[in-house]
Amino acid sequence: MVLCREERQPLSDIVLGFFAPWVIYGFMFLVHLVLPARRVVGYVRDTRTRKPLTYRLNGPLVLVLMAALWVAAGLTGALPWDWLYVHRWSGLAGSCAAGLVFSFIMVLSAPRTGKAFVSEMYLGRAENRQFLRARVDAKMYLYMVGAAMLALNILSFTAHHLQAFPSDPSPGLVLYTVLFLWFVVDYLVFENVHLYTYDLFAERVGFKLGWGCLTFYPYFYLVGLWATADLPNPRLPAWLLVLSAVVFFGGWVLSRGANMQKYVFKTHPERALLGIIKPHSLSDGKNALLCSGFWGVARHINYLGEILMATGLTLALGWPVLQRLPGILAWLYPLYYVGLLLPRERDDEKRCAAKYGELWVRYVQKVPRRIIPGIY
Repeated sequence: MVLCREERQPLSDIVLGFFAPWVIYGFMFLVHLVLPARRVVGYVRDTRTRKPLTYRLNGPLVLVLMAALWVAAGLTGALPWDWLYVHRWSGLAGSCAAGLVFSFIMVLSAPRTGKAFVSEMYLGRAENRQFLRARVDAKMYLYMVGAAMLALNILSFTAHHLQAFPSDPSPGLVLYTVLFLWFVVDYLVFENVHLYTYDLFAERVGFKLGWGCLTFYPYFYLVGLWATADLPNPRLPAWLLVLSAVVFFGGWVLSRGANMQKYVFKTHPERALLGIIKPHSLSDGKNALLCSGFWGVARHINYLGEILMATGLTLALGWPVLQRLPGILAWLYPLYYVGLLLPRERDDEKRCAAKYGELWVRYVQKVPRRIIPGIY
């Protein structure tokens, strides 16, 4: 297959790249509506009826279909495998515009909250927006298309590297791709678990969520590939590859394990996670808080898992590369998680203290560490 070139693209190619995310997001919307889906009852309740909201979930099917279409396009020559990489800048601009348009529509079509417009625009007005008789949930759609678009970009960026260096590709970059695709697939396979996470019940649908999922998520998360896909094999030592995988999967165990334990506790309070981690909780007769297993070692242990996964991914790209500017850029991904999750942890503490009162005080005494067991 001929390697695509990004230099001196004609205006028609730039326009195609700009609107490619619009077409892909719209196509995934239609696919989401058409493909079979699970009907799942969530944790969040309708503000009017007080009944739990229901969701149609088919993220894994959408991801498989999009990946299959990408493979088929490359095999048939209809579209080079690295097309999204070659058009990455115009695609980024197009996704940015799409995220802005979506955010404005979501905010302006919802009732005012009484807050400043700038605040409403950024954080949103409505919390849980569903359309077409609950066939589409705005948040779950955003999470799904963001993850699927991220996967397509990862595949395309990696294809560019493999085509640029066919006889000597970077093993670390290939490992990075495998680990990141594991992250995406895992996220969508367990999308029902995310109905019980902070994002779903605490955030509104505005710029932060709309632009974040349509632009920031699928384009910034792979900043490591933006920085290194065009670089040759840095000759990584085997121990560094092993270390990156260990750090990544250590973080995955913490993040996935904590979220699964919370999910099991919310849906089946007496069930032990994997038949091993028994649920122990503190209760005031109305609410109950887990204080065993993952949630017994730190109050936000899942945040540590997210940071470790991002660190493991960056390490896979290699320390020789990280000594240069591209390497510094690659570290923006784990640094982003630190910048995102530390303030979120503080906000979550305030929200939980207000919601649970004395029960939260007891939980803090029982589990004194915030994120890092024994340290912080």
